[in-house]
Amino acid sequence: MVHCPQSNLKLASGFCPVGNLLSAGVNLAIGTDGCASNNDLDMFDELRTAALLAKAVSADATVFKAGQALHAATLAGARAMGLEQHIGSLEPGKQADIIAIDLDRIEAAPVYDVVSQLVYAGARHWVGDVWIAGRAKMLKRELQDMDQERILSTARRWQKTIREIPRP
Repeated sequence: MVHCPQSNLKLASGFCPVGNLLSAGVNLAIGTDGCASNNDLDMFDELRTAALLAKAVSADATVFKAGQALHAATLAGARAMGLEQHIGSLEPGKQADIIAIDLDRIEAAPVYDVVSQLVYAGARHWVGDVWIAGRAKMLKRELQDMDQERILSTARRWQKTIREIPRP
């Protein structure tokens, strides 16, 4: 099951019973849904929302601990797609999808528990480097092998197209 808490909040579609699902042994992943129901697709923000919302919904601060939430955002997500043999964790033989996070930033200090810090305080602007399948896609916050102007031009074209769609 893929839990998309910000989409659920935006659409007022209810609350996921995370604690009950985990107790029942359900593979619970965290996702962002899509642009129509989650404007920024920020996994750090989604991760934090999922972890905090689970505690509020269950009225139990011990539900969905930071490590469980991080697992839901990584290996459980790969498992939900049937790809856990290829992605979701760093192991020999798996695709190397890696982000490097700068925890020396002032807003990250102090760090007592890295996993807890990532789940409850992490932010996408802390990501400095990204590798997909072992290939650098962002280094020092600069996109690699991507035409940023072409990407923005395509996004603007779609924005105009979508804006022109008649609304009921």
